[in-house]
Amino acid sequence: MLRQAKTDIQSSVVITGTSTLDLLADQNVDTKVRRFGSFTVDTASSTELDAVSFRQKELFNLPDDSNAIDALITEIRLQRLLKARIGLDESGLLPGDMEKLRSELPDVNWINAAALFRWVRAVKTSEEIERLTTVGAITERSIASALKVATVGATEHDLARVFHGQTVEEDGFPVLGCIGFGERSALMNVQPSDRALKAGDMIRFDVGGHFRHYRADIARNVSFGEPSQEVRTKYNALNRGVQRGIEQIRPGVSVSKIFEIVVDTVRAEGIPHYQRSHVGHGIGLDGYDLPLLAAGSSDILEEGMVLCIETPYYELGHIGLQVEDMLVVRSGGAELLTNNGDSLMVL
Repeated sequence: MLRQAKTDIQSSVVITGTSTLDLLADQNVDTKVRRFGSFTVDTASSTELDAVSFRQKELFNLPDDSNAIDALITEIRLQRLLKARIGLDESGLLPGDMEKLRSELPDVNWINAAALFRWVRAVKTSEEIERLTTVGAITERSIASALKVATVGATEHDLARVFHGQTVEEDGFPVLGCIGFGERSALMNVQPSDRALKAGDMIRFDVGGHFRHYRADIARNVSFGEPSQEVRTKYNALNRGVQRGIEQIRPGVSVSKIFEIVVDTVRAEGIPHYQRSHVGHGIGLDGYDLPLLAAGSSDILEEGMVLCIETPYYELGHIGLQVEDMLVVRSGGAELLTNNGDSLMVL
């Protein structure tokens, strides 16, 4: 998409392949469109077109710009941006694309802006926060539904089937579904299997669907039977680390400080050898938006960021534990979008 801040020219233009024009028509996107490439769709001659089909036909009748780079060059010339400073998301470009842009538009000052665009996305609009709130709630209810079938002999697949089914029932779509029992709870990216649930197992959820393109990512632990004191101690340490991190969140705080507080708390509360590369991340259109809550980061929290804060812990052959919630950075602190609670769930 090409955007321009001045009011005397087109503010936004979508450049897209002909094969995806129906997405624009169906969503009624109010913007100028340039298309490229061929794709054949016939029109019924004896039927009056509905609004979406009519809009798609209009888009199909636009001139074919051949390819995305030619379309971009044509639009920049049309908007008389021949000496402009233009930020470009370079992450998807081939080397030849950049060479052609510089050759055809030699006076444009091209700026590699992929990192900048990612940072702009870190602060969410009210509409984005509403969607993230919705998908977080859907995910929590989907976990609750899955736990209703958590009985002796039920498999990881059984719980995953119910979890994803509830997500779809609420107009979300499955994305992340790591559900592991017992020793399999220690597999970081566990994929549901036919492993059957038995007494004493820990169930670990690291899950989240998406709703209207926005992602959820939360984690829950459930002990199937009374857990040992060792497990309770470790879980409480992880949970306390997340809670202390949440208490520190507000605009102007460095993410490295959040990392330090979370890790130090987990170590002090019961896992002295605890190690992590990060303790959370932004979330939005991607499962990992900026910022990353890591020790080496210089990023500063801003109001309107939506974060996942987490403390995963894995002991291969034994147990996996993970506390993770979603929150919004507000002027007065953190507003939780999901809530793990204060204690380990026991079935």
